[in-house]
Amino acid sequence: MAKVNVLTMEGKDAGTMELKDEIFGIEPNQNAVLEMVKNHLANKRQGTQSAKDRGEVRGSTRKPFRQKGTGRHRQGDRRDPSQIGGGVVFAPKPRSYRYKVPRSVRRLAMLSALSSKVQENEMIILDEIKFEEPKTKDMVKMLEAVKAGRKPLIIMSEKDENVVKSAANIPGVMTALVSTMNVYDIINHTDFIVTKEAINKIEEVYS
Repeated sequence: MAKVNVLTMEGKDAGTMELKDEIFGIEPNQNAVLEMVKNHLANKRQGTQSAKDRGEVRGSTRKPFRQKGTGRHRQGDRRDPSQIGGGVVFAPKPRSYRYKVPRSVRRLAMLSALSSKVQENEMIILDEIKFEEPKTKDMVKMLEAVKAGRKPLIIMSEKDENVVKSAANIPGVMTALVSTMNVYDIINHTDFIVTKEAINKIEEVYS
């Protein structure tokens, strides 16, 4: 088991914590992580793009001029895609881009993302994160004390409105729960800030 230092909110040493190798010490699988990133981005797409094809645009279906003898190209109707105001060829229609990834791949991608944070020294474990009231300056002070980067992801075991509101106005800072964190957010943020209680819950969920 890997041992990681635990800090207080003031950045002081609060001992060490052992992390399970089967969760935080595996060889990251980049293919699984990439698959989950693509899945996350695809599921976020609205899929509302739409355009009219030649059967939906307004216009006469009457042949505009005779077939031969005019010196112009052959033309069937005004709604042809080659005409101004005509329909769109292969017009996009509203659709869902959502798709499912096998559970085994989802699990492997999550463990790979967590392990990569440990290997790259981007995981910061705190004994607790607690504010008496929502204050942005207190959150900024804490992030500076633990030497967090510009885009930290703060993971909690249970929702704390004071923590969430304290981080809401800081650019790049994101908060999430163990139950809502995803692979995309983990690798898209520079530091993975997590409490000891949240670590225990992660190990409980993925053991």
